[in-house]
Amino acid sequence: MISGHSTEDGTKEFAINSAANKDNFKKIHGITLSNIGIGTYLGNADSQTDEAVANAVKKSILSGVNVIDTAINYRSQKAERSVGKAISDLIKEGKIKREQIFVCTKNGYLTNDADVKQDFWDYVKTEYAQKGILAEGDVSSGYHCMTIPYLQDQLERSLKNLGLDCIDLLYLHNAVEGQINDISKDEFLKKLKLVFEFFEKMRKEGKLKFYGLATWECFRVSSENPQYLSLQDTVSLAEEVGGKDHGFKFVQLPYNMYYDQALLKKNQILDDQNVSFLDAAVKLNIGVFTSVPFMQGRLLAPGVMAEFGDLKPSLRALQFIRSTPGVIAPLAGQKSAEHVSENLEIMNIPPLTEDEFIAILKTLIS
Repeated sequence: MISGHSTEDGTKEFAINSAANKDNFKKIHGITLSNIGIGTYLGNADSQTDEAVANAVKKSILSGVNVIDTAINYRSQKAERSVGKAISDLIKEGKIKREQIFVCTKNGYLTNDADVKQDFWDYVKTEYAQKGILAEGDVSSGYHCMTIPYLQDQLERSLKNLGLDCIDLLYLHNAVEGQINDISKDEFLKKLKLVFEFFEKMRKEGKLKFYGLATWECFRVSSENPQYLSLQDTVSLAEEVGGKDHGFKFVQLPYNMYYDQALLKKNQILDDQNVSFLDAAVKLNIGVFTSVPFMQGRLLAPGVMAEFGDLKPSLRALQFIRSTPGVIAPLAGQKSAEHVSENLEIMNIPPLTEDEFIAILKTLIS
């Protein structure tokens, strides 16, 4: 197990030593993070994909990316293992230090283990139900579970998969979306409070540095939607549990030129004013990472995105997202050497200035 976690000095050293453009790093909550992260969502659960993901993570880190995003259910635990191997190899080779890298993972969904040749539900029965980790009624119709015994089990598995003794950021994965069809909002918030209490306990034990919510709909929909979640209320819940020094510091949600709700939809209430999610996040000091920058390739088709800056479609997509006020970094899923090289060209280009971003935004919404 590799000890330690990201630190102020370590991440600052990573940025200074990186060959990437120095404007492509942002400081939040005392750590310096690249404005591009690598995601590890898609791919087959096989050894070839394991190698491709590990190599993509290595190349990304060596090109100036120190934000790595994964989840225990991605490729049935194999994504985490690929990330762990990449980090371990680079540390052994003396190319990075643990405190330079910000490792994020997620739990909450049911998952099997692709390295165990067992039917999904047989695995769930033998690994979770028969061991008392899951009880009847714990799993939602969305295959989601946020009971403490299950999250504890998943955290320990994630630590083992990653080969780390501390995770920099642990998200509760699509909790509203995975639960709200089965329970009331009040019941959900009671469960969320218990989860935050558990996460705070894990912080004290040194197994977590920060925690957050990885989401799909809840921060992008209107307030009358059953899936809606108030960011202000969520921060208040974390303060109730962990005080002013609570660990709820990050959110992940979809955002790109098509999924623009986080920027343009004023669905959050802050100080009796309707504001966008990103405005609320800035004022509440919540860091935002964004998913689906390319909408799994659909945004990259000719003529789909507005043209600016003489950039390739993939770089245009990343440039727009990372230049949006309130966004730390889009998470780019990349495995093939060709795609990794193309996407990482953005690390040599500075982000848009605020004026440049506003000018492009005006053309998009006019």
